Formats: sequence, C-alpha cells, structure tokens
Amino acid sequence: MTKSLFAPNALLPTGWAQNVLLTWNDAGQLTQVQPDTATPPLGTPTAAGPLIPGTPNLHSHAFQRALAGLTEYRGEAQDSFWSWRTLMYRFASRLSPDQLEAIALGLYVEMLEAGYTSVCEFHYVHHDTDGQPYADDATLALALLRAAQHAGIGITLLPVLYQTSGFGGLPPNAGQRRFIRSTDSMLRLLEGLKPQCDAQAARLGLAPHSLRAVPPEALREALAGLDAIDASAPVHIHIAEQTQEVDGCIAWSGQRPVAWLLDHAPVDRRWCLVHATHMDADEYRRAAASGAVAGLCPTTEANLGDGIFDLPVWTAASGAWGLGSDSHICVNAAEELLLLEYSQRLATRQRNVSATPAQPQVASAMTLAAVQGGAQAAGRAVGGLAPGQQADLVALDAQHPALQGLSAPDMLSAHVFASHRTSAIDAVWAAGQPRVTAGRHSLHHKATAGFVAARSQLLTP
Repeated sequence: MTKSLFAPNALLPTGWAQNVLLTWNDAGQLTQVQPDTATPPLGTPTAAGPLIPGTPNLHSHAFQRALAGLTEYRGEAQDSFWSWRTLMYRFASRLSPDQLEAIALGLYVEMLEAGYTSVCEFHYVHHDTDGQPYADDATLALALLRAAQHAGIGITLLPVLYQTSGFGGLPPNAGQRRFIRSTDSMLRLLEGLKPQCDAQAARLGLAPHSLRAVPPEALREALAGLDAIDASAPVHIHIAEQTQEVDGCIAWSGQRPVAWLLDHAPVDRRWCLVHATHMDADEYRRAAASGAVAGLCPTTEANLGDGIFDLPVWTAASGAWGLGSDSHICVNAAEELLLLEYSQRLATRQRNVSATPAQPQVASAMTLAAVQGGAQAAGRAVGGLAPGQQADLVALDAQHPALQGLSAPDMLSAHVFASHRTSAIDAVWAAGQPRVTAGRHSLHHKATAGFVAARSQLLTP
C-alpha cells in the first residue's frame, strides 16, 4: 500500500521547496517527491511544519549512554581522554547482554525523538565479563540489532576488530579483555550476522578500531575477508582523535595516522574516518580526495578535550562529512550541528562558517551535508528527500514559540540555534513508519524505565 505526506515546505537535496507531496511504498522507499503540488489527494496528512530529512547518526557506542554524566569530576591532576577511557573500561567490564539491550533501546528511542533516523553502531564489547566468548558468539551484537528493530531505527552494525593496546603490537590490557578478537573470529562473526542483518534491512560493515589496536597485517586480512563477504560494506575507523595518538603513530611508523592509512589501505567512499581531528594540510587534501567521510562527533570531542576539526579546509577540498553522537553525552542531532558550527566560529573568529554559496542558511547547508555524508557512511539509502531514498522524515512544529511566524529556512535555523533543539520536533518517520508523534516515541516511557533500571544495576556496588 502506498503511503503519503504533504508538506507545505520541505528541504530537498537541491534546497527548500513548497507544497511537496511525498509518497512511499511498503518497503519505506520514497517513490515520488513532487514540489508545487496544487492540491494533495484527499485524505493525505499534512506535516505540522517544515519537513527535513532524518539525520543518520554515523558513530555510536550505545552502552556509553549509561555512563554519560558520571565522569565529570577531576580524578587526576590533569584529566584527558586517556583517564576517561580508564573509567569507561571499568563500566564496560560489568555490562550484561540484557543491560546492553535495555540501554540501547532507551538510546535509540531517544535518538528518534531527537531527529536521528538511523545509527551506525561501532560495537566493540563482544565477550563475557571474563573475556571468554558467549556460547553464541554474536550475543551482544544481536542484542543491539533487537534494540534497533524494537525502536524502529535503521542500523548499520559495525563489529569492531580490536587486538592490541598500542602501536607496534603491544598486548591488550585487562580493561580490553571483552573487546579482543582474532581476525578469523571477526570474519566468522560477520558471516554469521549477515543473514540476520539482511532479514532486518540492516547493513553490516566492519570497524577496525584504530591503527593502535589493529596491526597492519590484521588490517589487510580483515579487509580482504570483508570484501569476500560484501565488497561494498562500510568500513569505519577511529583515527587521529588525540595528539598522543598522532605522536605514537609517528614514533612507530614515521608517519601521521591519516597519512599512514592512506598509504597502506584502500581508503575510498566506503570508509568513514571517525574524528580525524588532527591532520596536517596534506592529510586534509588527500583524505578528502579519497572520497572518505569525516565522522565528526562535536559534543563528544568537546567533552573529551580532543580538539577542533578544521571544517573550512575540509569542505574547500570537497570533503564529505557527517555527524555522530559517539559517547552520547548529548543525544540531539541539532545540538551536534550547533556545536560544530560554534567550534568553527571560535577557531576562525568568524560567523556562519558552514554556509555555502548554494545554501547561505547555515542550518540548511549543514543539515544537507550531514544527511548526505551520514548516508554514505551508513551504506544505506538514507540520503534525503528524493525518490529511491528511504522515507526518513522529520517534521518540525510550526507552532513552537521559537518557530512561529518565520519562513521555513528560518524555522530550521531557529530549531538549531534558538530552541531547546528537540522541543521543536513534532513527528518522525523511519522507513515510512511513524515513530515519533507530538514529540514522543510510543515506547518512550517503557524504554526510559528499562534504561534507568539497567544503569542502576551497573552502578550498584
């Protein structure tokens, strides 16, 4: 059965359009996006305000949502990413499959309410608390798939290959025992997960954790094995997030991380370079030319003191980028846009840095870029309001006090820069299915209660 929606204003890949009729099929795929529709068919529902594409969340560690807010105290003379990581390892060491599923369900419901309609899950807690595989080796991965299916959010599952604790093949430490896999074990896991992902319309990819965690030979073998399973599967990797990581890579190889990766791996449009915060000019140029997506996580990068990505240099080189909420200290698509733009303003001492000649409205330009880059990183047809793409839709509330009386482009700007950033969302559809109505997911209360219970269990001594 064909379904439809009429939007007085909609943000299409080419920009804003008026009186747009959208139709989609039973698979949730848009079949028609028709601007300037004089009169919609009788009975067609009308969006409550401007319609924008749902944002793909290209980088998520779901379990870390339960850790958010618990590390905001000084534990060392100078706290850093590395001291935060020690606390995160302690938290991960206690996580059960049921707790992971409850936390992920709560998170994914929260994402949908915040304007994310799909998620790339960078999944590295694989084993039981003692580091031994579960009887079903895919236990924790399947918990994440179930949570996504229950919430109704699209998912790209990225099991993480993690083998060493530092450059040069340093052995893993005790805090990493639940993450460690051989290359053969990872490829068996991917082969076993693929039927479930296909049945769920989920996408399956691979995430070599980082250059410090995956030795060169293992990286080559894993990529070759992935190609044998699915030669188009997404590949995501943490890279150049911290200056200490850059220094360690230079000491090990004589090269900076992004330069080493570009010289030793077939980096192309399948790849997402997560963070890539600390690149030199040549790395920015070469990485952008590769076609890879820069996976930017502004609130997490700010929370961890990572540094600021140079967005003007990247976009000048025609680099693609998307957004992730990573450690989920904030779950809000518009908030990530706001902080990304503000970080650029602070770095450049200019305003409206992310505007483009085609889209002078900052929020419009950033939304379109984040959707396009996020879809590429997800490896899914979630690239905006166009035929052939999934009907992932977000309707803003034109009656919200921050939006009332404004033009559609200004309403989106007010949503990003002048509202509470989830309060102006009225409705969300994922794959054509209504998931959020009047700002709330149907599972909001149940999922929240499950999340709180799981976190309470983890915090009990």
